[in-house]
Amino acid sequence: MPKIIIENLNHLEINTNERESNVIELIHGNFIDWMHACGKKGRCTTCKMIVVEGAENLSAQTEREEFFRSKGRLNNSERLSCQAKLKKGEITIRVADENKFPHMVYSE
Repeated sequence: MPKIIIENLNHLEINTNERESNVIELIHGNFIDWMHACGKKGRCTTCKMIVVEGAENLSAQTEREEFFRSKGRLNNSERLSCQAKLKKGEITIRVADENKFPHMVYSE
């Protein structure tokens, strides 16, 4: 069963039976706030996630992710949650510091 663990949200776990879903849709489908200024269209980097473990369980990088990587707006451990699809297995991610909401309590 695919699983997302959000490390700096107290190791919050999202279990799903869905495959090939964008990570942000799985997060929002579980009523968790996650920033997305462009409406989940891959036009900004506000929904980026830091992939701690399980990058092999995500879809290949999209053209939009490659574009932002080439501009220095994504590093090798970061993916856009609106573009990356959870294909199988488990991923452990973190909310990037610059994309944290002030109304949420984050752990380290």
